[in-house]
Amino acid sequence: MTTSPAPGLEPDDDAPAGEPVALPSIETPTLTKAELAELLFERLGLNKRESKDMVEAFFDLIHATLVTGHDVKLSGFGNFNIRRKAPRPGRNPRTGEAIPIKARNVVTFHASHKLKGVVQGDIPPGDEFE
Repeated sequence: MTTSPAPGLEPDDDAPAGEPVALPSIETPTLTKAELAELLFERLGLNKRESKDMVEAFFDLIHATLVTGHDVKLSGFGNFNIRRKAPRPGRNPRTGEAIPIKARNVVTFHASHKLKGVVQGDIPPGDEFE
C-alpha cells in the first residue's frame, strides 16, 4: 500500500518527485500515535521510549491548551479553534420530543492553505512545512 508521507517527513531519495511514498510502518489508512512514535524512531534515530514520550507530550500540550480555552496554531498545517455554541432547542429524532441542548464549547480544525494544496495535489508533498 502506498501513502503520502507524514507532514514534515522527507520522502525516500529513490521515489520520483511528487509521487506518493510508501511507508512500510503505516499499515492502515489512519495514522496513530503509536505509528507516529515508530516513524520518529525510524527517521530521527530517537529511542522508542523518547519517541513515544515526544508524541504524548505533543498531544498533551495541544489538549491542555484547548482545555484552557486557547486556540492552537500549527504553522503550515492548520488551526484548532475553540468555538462556543449557544444553547438551542433540539429534538429526539425517534420520538420527536423537544429536548434543550445546553451551551458548550467545541473544537474545530481549519487546515492551512499549504496543507490543502498538498492534499489537493497542487503543491508537491516534498515541500517543507513552515
